[in-house]
Amino acid sequence: MSIAALVNDIFNIYFWLIIVRIFLTWIPSIDWYVQPFRSLALISDVILEPFRRIIPPMGGLDFSPIIALLFLQLLQFAFVRMLVILGL
Repeated sequence: MSIAALVNDIFNIYFWLIIVRIFLTWIPSIDWYVQPFRSLALISDVILEPFRRIIPPMGGLDFSPIIALLFLQLLQFAFVRMLVILGL
């Protein structure tokens, strides 16, 4: 397995973890302080928190995950493309 494929897989896993987090926030009975939800929150908050500081919720809706996912996709494209060009 090449480094580019590994980096691509890591970005894809992170992308899907954030998607799962988004869908789980629609379930009000989830306790985010018990496992596995706590781990999911800790992992996804690494990228979501900076965007939440920049884009506050509007009308009770949090649009920061959408911007974070777009940013993650752009970052993935750039890194994987660079690694492919370098032959890694």
